[in-house]
Amino acid sequence: MEAKTNAKDVFLNLGAIVALYTLVISLVNLLFSVINVAYPQINNDYNSFSASASISWPVATVVIFFPIFILLMWLLEKQYQVEPERQNAGIHRWLTYLTLFLSGIAIAADLITILYYFIDGQELTTGFLLKVLVLFVVASLIFFYYISDIRGKLTSKSRVVWRVIATAVVLASIIWGFLVLGSPRTQRLYKYDDQKVRDLMNIDSQITSFFMTKGTLPATMEENVNINTYFIPPIDEQTGKPYEYKKLNSIKYELCAEFNKASSENSKLSERNLYPYGNISWAHPEGKHCFTQTIDTTLYSKPLPIR
Repeated sequence: MEAKTNAKDVFLNLGAIVALYTLVISLVNLLFSVINVAYPQINNDYNSFSASASISWPVATVVIFFPIFILLMWLLEKQYQVEPERQNAGIHRWLTYLTLFLSGIAIAADLITILYYFIDGQELTTGFLLKVLVLFVVASLIFFYYISDIRGKLTSKSRVVWRVIATAVVLASIIWGFLVLGSPRTQRLYKYDDQKVRDLMNIDSQITSFFMTKGTLPATMEENVNINTYFIPPIDEQTGKPYEYKKLNSIKYELCAEFNKASSENSKLSERNLYPYGNISWAHPEGKHCFTQTIDTTLYSKPLPIR
């Protein structure tokens, strides 16, 4: 006999399913980000490296929504123990069948994708196979849990086992993420280094602009500011100190900064900033490093007329 749906059924079941979908999306996003860094795709497209490898948002979402999901499922279980007929409430059955349908589609699409890549002769890289495995495992766990639920096969003991499995998957994913991408402190150091490279690129662009206008390099950064009143030299956000600029000769100069990590340790930073403009490299070691830049006189041989 189907129980009549009440407000409590709606909010508990709807809340649990929203928490589940949010949790799954964030967990897959987290694992994909880790796989992208651990097994990067090799190609010649510089822009392909511009995607952020940060796991801060998916980890924060998983940490908040996983306990919410577990709590709501526990409340539903307690309700079913007192009123078993509530498990046949319309809202519960509809959302369960919807979840089964979506997880079934995900499994089928996952298998079709890998079969297509195999038949089409495309390269099955480690990163690709791991992503396929992630989707298959997550979708399969959801499918088998809810098919057991709809068939009435779940007991209090089996629900505890499922909670342990889910907790192990979530914890393992977060730990793997931190092992591959670094702790929150390490991520913050990488962000500082990323910003420093961006600031130096900005300064480099302004110095080139000065050369185009005056036909010479500025003796100091202050001279550059005096000519270009719209340019405000960035400072190192981490130390609060200005970046170092030194004129070496008529066309050569240095830009220096203090870096927390070698760019080779941060795939996001090193790959993206290795060749941002032609052959100019912004890869750097840990500690203080100076980039020696040379004006291309074939491009900027004469100053532009000032009007």
